[in-house]
Amino acid sequence: MVSVDDTAPDFTAPLTDIDGDIELFTLSEHLDEAPIVLAFFPAAFTGVCTTEMCTFRDQMANFEDIGATVYGVSIDTPFTLSEFAEKNNLNFGLISDTNRELVDAYDVEMDFADLGVNRVAKRSVFVVNGDGEITYEWVSDDPGVEPDYEAVEAAAAALEGPAASV
Repeated sequence: MVSVDDTAPDFTAPLTDIDGDIELFTLSEHLDEAPIVLAFFPAAFTGVCTTEMCTFRDQMANFEDIGATVYGVSIDTPFTLSEFAEKNNLNFGLISDTNRELVDAYDVEMDFADLGVNRVAKRSVFVVNGDGEITYEWVSDDPGVEPDYEAVEAAAAALEGPAASV
């Protein structure tokens, strides 16, 4: 599993931006946006995942104040994520990992075997600094548990972002 002080696995994947546009996103090309918060979630339009992404939405000003950039990551298609973002007024980009490359690279795969749904993302959060290193990681084996948003914010605040005001 990817841990604190590891180099964040680089990736290129479809990103649905806040305007609903879809483009390719490469992590290493966005390190100037650090600290970067990668919030993995199992699936759009599900209860806890919607609550989690809406909580990040509602706390976005706090992350912007410290110069952090938040991205949600799931195995959903870019088109599903576009609809999910629009329906929930999300104010950050969503990364589509339909090929499960990020789930594999960050080692956050889980199954809902009783539902026949396999290889979704565990609910997890990684904070990446401008050098591409993981400075915070939280991974839950329980899909019903949300991250400690204050801890994520504190981890991001500990880094100097381009617009940091702390």
